Amino acid sequence: MGILAIRADERVKHVHFTEETISVDLMDGRTITVPLVWYPRLLNATSEQRAKWEVCGGGYGIHWEEIDEDLSTEGMLRGAPAPKASETLLVS
Repeated sequence: MGILAIRADERVKHVHFTEETISVDLMDGRTITVPLVWYPRLLNATSEQRAKWEVCGGGYGIHWEEIDEDLSTEGMLRGAPAPKASETLLVS
């Protein structure tokens, strides 16, 4: 009996939003979904600004030029909010 080796591929395939979350589809079929409140710049951005994302960092990062925001799939998988997000969480 053979063992199927599944390789994790954490590179970004697609990014999409709801009113409260950001979801990142990965090349290996997984989807990371986290609260927008974790990323205040994205939370406060318009839908048009959020839609202007580009892949960076060899495929492992997401960049929004207009709002000067960068996320990595590694950080999102770790559940790491932006450094100032805890202040936003307390205010909400």
